[in-house]
Amino acid sequence: MNINNLSISTITTSNSLWSIKTAITMIVCNLIAIGIGRYAIKIRGLGPSIPMLGVEGLGLPELLATTSLGHIIGAGVIIGLRNIGIVL
Repeated sequence: MNINNLSISTITTSNSLWSIKTAITMIVCNLIAIGIGRYAIKIRGLGPSIPMLGVEGLGLPELLATTSLGHIIGAGVIIGLRNIGIVL
């Protein structure tokens, strides 16, 4: 059995896994998820509040929930865009 011992630095230098397009896509997906979650979450403000400009009732639990959803959506979008060749 032949096992290739590749380090993370070898993989990342030979393959562009992260770029500015990938980062922008993830940021946009997170902002969309936060926007959807702000109106979709029925019971808000139970946990500690986060001081943000103009955002009332969006606490730490809501922020963590929406950004978790945003990362799941973002990963799917990035994989899909990478498969069709838009994000390289």
